[in-house]
Amino acid sequence: MEKLYHRYKDRVDFYAVYIREAHPSDGWKAEFNERFNIRFEQPKTIGDRKQIASTCGTVLGLSMPMLVDEMDDRVNRLYSGFPDRLYLIDREGKVAYKGGRGPFGYKPRELEQTIIMMLLDDKTQVATP
Repeated sequence: MEKLYHRYKDRVDFYAVYIREAHPSDGWKAEFNERFNIRFEQPKTIGDRKQIASTCGTVLGLSMPMLVDEMDDRVNRLYSGFPDRLYLIDREGKVAYKGGRGPFGYKPRELEQTIIMMLLDDKTQVATP
């Protein structure tokens, strides 16, 4: 995602949305997290959630802006984002691309194709008298 962000950030708004901890130490643990001593309990407050999101962004080297879902998990429920998912929302606020559940459903090339088509469509609409 970082490559797409850097490639299109001047023409498309990108956000990473932290919805909840996918592999909490008090839940389903991931071998990868254990190997790198990454241990977070499922956050119980919005402050905890924001802190973990910030730490994750730093550890993962994310440069795109990050938003944090509220404790009621509204964004997660509306977009079925858990554990992670790629979306493109068009200029009218409609879903233009909805990827499969990550990490196995990630198809950044499909997302990029949709971005390119959206940008070309925007250009065509501007150029048409």
